[in-house]
Amino acid sequence: MNNPSSTIDLVRASLVRRKRKERVLRGLGLSAICFAFLMLATLIVSLVTSGYSAFVQTHITLDVYVDPDEIRESRLPRGGFDDALTASLGTYLADVDLSDRATTKVIEKIFSNGAQFSLRDLVVAEPSLIGQTIELTVPVSDPYDQLHKGNIDRNTPEENRRLNDLQIGYFTQLVEAELITKPLNWGLITNADSRFPELAGLKGALVGSAWALLVCFLISFPLGIGAAIYLEEFAPKNRFSNLIEVNINNLAAVPSVVFGLLALSVFIGWFGLPRSAPLVGGLTLALMTMPTIIIATRAALKSVPPSIREAALGLGASPQQTVFGHVLPLAMPGILTGTIIGLAQALGETAPLLLIGMNAFITSAPDGPLSSATALPTQIFIWADSPERGFASRTSAAILVLLGFLVTMNAIAIFLRSKFERKW
Repeated sequence: MNNPSSTIDLVRASLVRRKRKERVLRGLGLSAICFAFLMLATLIVSLVTSGYSAFVQTHITLDVYVDPDEIRESRLPRGGFDDALTASLGTYLADVDLSDRATTKVIEKIFSNGAQFSLRDLVVAEPSLIGQTIELTVPVSDPYDQLHKGNIDRNTPEENRRLNDLQIGYFTQLVEAELITKPLNWGLITNADSRFPELAGLKGALVGSAWALLVCFLISFPLGIGAAIYLEEFAPKNRFSNLIEVNINNLAAVPSVVFGLLALSVFIGWFGLPRSAPLVGGLTLALMTMPTIIIATRAALKSVPPSIREAALGLGASPQQTVFGHVLPLAMPGILTGTIIGLAQALGETAPLLLIGMNAFITSAPDGPLSSATALPTQIFIWADSPERGFASRTSAAILVLLGFLVTMNAIAIFLRSKFERKW
């Protein structure tokens, strides 16, 4: 017969080992969570520190004399608008000879490339401004913007700087004259893309993404829900339906670049749809999103208790009435949650949009689903590939904007689930 004391000792030793393993397991789990949050915090901090400067823009405000000898109403919209800006700026700088062409070129480069067009648009809209002095606020060019934001070290040897001592001296005079300001950069949202960093914005990408997501939603939402309802409620359980279910689950795991290749060969190659169009982008994203919506819809339908179906059928409702009148409304919160998550995933896709050409240089927002456009992820790709220093901060800022949309969409999905989901 076993000794009871030895048995108790064995049990106690076993409990000690088990508790030690549990503590180790909990420690590993907590370490994994802390490491994940650390990596996420590192990502967010790096994006904010490198991209916050893009949310402000250096501007110069000065009084511009619209010289009638250079700008004539009969010649509009042509005229010496750049000369008018240069002459007006020269009045604020000491020891400047505006008759020297080399000096005027240096002064002209203080303004952004769009400054003369801002003045032109004002004069064209109101020709009575000719001969008057008006106050004009325009962005400065990217090198001076980087200088004002502290991204150019004045102590760096002159040959290694984008701006020489003369240019920095001119800009310092403007700062001392209180002509330089640094307001919020609304142009980051309201401007379309540009080859000049100080003028580049996300408007074209935002509108293009909106059109693509609209097309994606209009196609994937009804088709995905319809396929899920048929497979879950009406399809016979046989090998064919099982094969369809397996393929749907496999499609949800297919790399996105495969859908891009499919769209390139089918939508553009066979159907002849235009490249870079949000319509093609939306169709491509719909192919990717549909399996996610089908899986989420089927899961939401399964979560409805069988007693709901049995009660409706027992009261004489047809199968169609049962599904569309009772089961589907109760499953709709889960369906909407899955749909929003699927659309959020589609918003962040880059590879398929690159393959169908939605990375073109577009200087205006698209006015329809067939117009050439870009999207937020591809716009980030374009800016990240640009050599200018100003695009580095704008790339991080665009990523923050994209993350903001993704977080908002996921927050809406969580809200819908917690607000309307029923506990059974």
